[in-house]
Amino acid sequence: MKVLLSLGSNIGDSLSILENAITDICNHEQITLLKKSSFYITKPVGFLDQDDFLNSCISIETNLDAKSLLLFCQDIEQKYKRVRLFKNGPRTLDIDIIAIENMTLNEEDLIVPHARMHERAFVLVPLNEIEKDFYVENLGFVHELLAKLPKSSLNDIKCKE
Repeated sequence: MKVLLSLGSNIGDSLSILENAITDICNHEQITLLKKSSFYITKPVGFLDQDDFLNSCISIETNLDAKSLLLFCQDIEQKYKRVRLFKNGPRTLDIDIIAIENMTLNEEDLIVPHARMHERAFVLVPLNEIEKDFYVENLGFVHELLAKLPKSSLNDIKCKE
């Protein structure tokens, strides 16, 4: 099944962390990288008194079930010393499962599609670059979700050269 993942970092060498985390994900024997977005510099959301983030999205093909994929992504976050001090706080690495084709889940530790993906330019801009025609269950196509964002939210995201 096709899965969309969002990755972000704002502590340490974020570019190296994201590149290495993507490699780690794709080294799993049951995961194949389909597409990788550019890296984007974005303003923090929620807790604003922190450094800008570097974000990227990837699409993968996997036969892992959603829970196994979540645990695998959390293991990678731990490899890069992810600490959850408070919601929306700074982090070395954040990996979110954004969408899984034709699937909805509403469990305590995993909601698919991601509950706030349709509100976040730092997710939709890189996703639109690689999977604009991906249909997100119960929400619509990625390009439609991006078009619905307030134009002002796009001011806080720029492609890293």
